[in-house]
Amino acid sequence: MRINEGCLILVVEDHPAIAELIGECLELGGYEVDFARDGVEALRLLGEVNYDLVILDRSLPRLDGIDVCRRIGEKQGKAPPILMLTAHDALEDKLSGLDAGADDYLTKPFAAEELRARVAALLKRSRREVAGTVLQVADLVLDVETMQVSRGGQEVHMTPTALRILTILMRHAPRVVSREEIVRAVWMGEEPESDSLRSHIYQVRRAIDSESERPLLHTMLTAGYKIADLGRSASNESAELDSSADARASAG
Repeated sequence: MRINEGCLILVVEDHPAIAELIGECLELGGYEVDFARDGVEALRLLGEVNYDLVILDRSLPRLDGIDVCRRIGEKQGKAPPILMLTAHDALEDKLSGLDAGADDYLTKPFAAEELRARVAALLKRSRREVAGTVLQVADLVLDVETMQVSRGGQEVHMTPTALRILTILMRHAPRVVSREEIVRAVWMGEEPESDSLRSHIYQVRRAIDSESERPLLHTMLTAGYKIADLGRSASNESAELDSSADARASAG
């Protein structure tokens, strides 16, 4: 039996030669692979089959990868992790992909070994079991059994990677969690692409704090990040620092 037999991956790529290359790379790693040549076909297959992971080209006919990401996130139930594989390598392209729901971003051309390593890391994170309990800071609530998040009683939608980062921060709240701790827990200690952690932190902040006057996610300069209710005046002061950090992330 192959080590990854039974693990089914959907490759969404409109160039046959590239799709074949990705498929061969994954099959050599022991994975089972399905293919879709455009976004509409991908959504049809995702509605019929429970895939373990999706490898998604950004530029697709009929429905592009960004729209596919968003529609996957809107579906009920647990969404498969998404690795966006594309020639677009500008920071704004990565931010838009992560914002749409991608969990990781790999640019073309790519090494087969790196593709398999990223796939393995995403699958390992998605399969990790967490204890059934509810975490709460102020009016932010996270059920780590169902992975549902709410703020002020309103449901909050997050990408899987952003949700894992939030879980880590809330488990350790109100203490500061260093960047190294987050990388170790989320990326298995392997350094993510440049700006990836900052980009995901930006997604967390926008998801939980954008609709509230009282921010709970705070950037502690060189120390790391924390989830805490600092009170209104302290929160306003912290928000200025956090906004500055977000501006740097957006500017690259």
